[in-house]
Amino acid sequence: MDYKYGLLTGAVDEVEDYKRKSVLGDGWLSLLTTVEDSRGLCQPWGPQNLASLRKVKVLSFLFCLVATFFIMASYVLTRDQKGLLLTPSPYHFRVMSQPSNLSSGRDYAGVKEVVRNIVAKVEFHQRKVPDLMELREREAHIFSAIPRKFLPYLKNPCWYEEYTGNSTVDPYGQNLYALYSKRFQVVYDHLRSAFQEHLHHEAGRLYRLRCLPYFYIIGQPKCGTTDLYDRLRLHPQVQFTTMKEPHWWTRKRFGIIRLSEGFHSPYPLKDYLDLLDQAAYQIQDLLGSSSRRNTKTDIIIGEASASTMWDNNAWVYFYDNGTGMEPPCLVQDFIHAVQPDAKFIVMLRDPVERLYSDYLYFGMANKTVEDFHERVSESLQLFEVCLAERSMRSCVYNTTLNNAMPVRLQVGLYVVYLLDWLSVFSRDQILVLRLEDHAASRKHTMHKVFDFLELGPLTQQKEADITKSPASNTRRPANRNLGPMLPVTREILQSFYGPFNQRLAQVLRDPAFLWTQS
Repeated sequence: MDYKYGLLTGAVDEVEDYKRKSVLGDGWLSLLTTVEDSRGLCQPWGPQNLASLRKVKVLSFLFCLVATFFIMASYVLTRDQKGLLLTPSPYHFRVMSQPSNLSSGRDYAGVKEVVRNIVAKVEFHQRKVPDLMELREREAHIFSAIPRKFLPYLKNPCWYEEYTGNSTVDPYGQNLYALYSKRFQVVYDHLRSAFQEHLHHEAGRLYRLRCLPYFYIIGQPKCGTTDLYDRLRLHPQVQFTTMKEPHWWTRKRFGIIRLSEGFHSPYPLKDYLDLLDQAAYQIQDLLGSSSRRNTKTDIIIGEASASTMWDNNAWVYFYDNGTGMEPPCLVQDFIHAVQPDAKFIVMLRDPVERLYSDYLYFGMANKTVEDFHERVSESLQLFEVCLAERSMRSCVYNTTLNNAMPVRLQVGLYVVYLLDWLSVFSRDQILVLRLEDHAASRKHTMHKVFDFLELGPLTQQKEADITKSPASNTRRPANRNLGPMLPVTREILQSFYGPFNQRLAQVLRDPAFLWTQS
């Protein structure tokens, strides 16, 4: 589809085909052998129960890597998009192992040693930010659809796009979000019925108002983003995308719906923009009969995909630069290229509690605190294996490792992601909140958000509606009955996340992000 900006600019670029490459090399094979041999010399774990445990775990990880290699190679050769099954999500992949003896001091000492080895290699280095030309070459379709300038009389970033389609054709008939999300059929029915009346006529041509989000709630999972979203959308000046989490920037534009299902057809940018049409219609209605006014329309649109901050797992399939070590470009690079003035809200919580909540929410049946402990231990060992050859940042963004770990340890390494976002956006464009503070005083948190988004004042009743409603997406009763994690698990995770929390507190200049009082 060609995009024309008759009321703005007129540049059109060709859509570039995605590039998919196999990324697994021989490094992991030699790495696993080297690490296993060297660690056998100084391993304090019991020779009978842990030697076999570690070998089985490492062999399982190796099997996962080899299987991934052959599957990806098959995909590259056949170019069958729907034939590639990605490495499974952490909660569908189980490392085969013998259960650890939680009462054994040697088992505990072994896990502590793994954590010490990881912590000793914690380092933070500055990433190389790709230039605009490289981004345009990789994702030409994004830059061909979004203009460089937006309408100056709207607070939200919007523009008029020339509509050349047939007036009798359903404008949302091929939208992949509509096809896969039957829950939103009522919304799409409304959009269809209102589409023609919202076409703008000028100089004998038809234009539709297109918008991007003014702000993004970008993370993290299980940190209160749903509750923040539910409260914020009650504000009369705030609208959101049709669905809370489109995941377009991180997954859908690559054709990823669920990792276990492989690649589907990539979702076009126009399908993502359609999700903002309902809000765009409201903005257009406020403009009245004239498309231009001297006074600024203050409605803003938000998007709340909690994967935006951290999920760059698709890079190995599309952006591999031949090194296979670190992603050459990240989600935020593309957002910054088209929206340098965008705003972002991040909600965080104690990463130890986040990981346990993540396990309870996404985990399979028969969850137990002992099972959680096993998964944490296995994930830490896999992380340690990666660090034997790669940098910390490389392991954080390693797609194979992330999909192999039984729990998502990497999501709680907040500062790694935040520093990468700060490499392209300024500090005053990112509001970082704590779930613990939000739970203690929702009114205080929401006022911070209102000020950050430069929203107008509210009546007392409307403010009460926003701040006093019950919390959203709380822990299920069955999961609450499971109780807290084991003290030994908590201690291990606190040691693991400690150095990352220290750096985060330094970056944000706030000791509360140490979570020492949690």
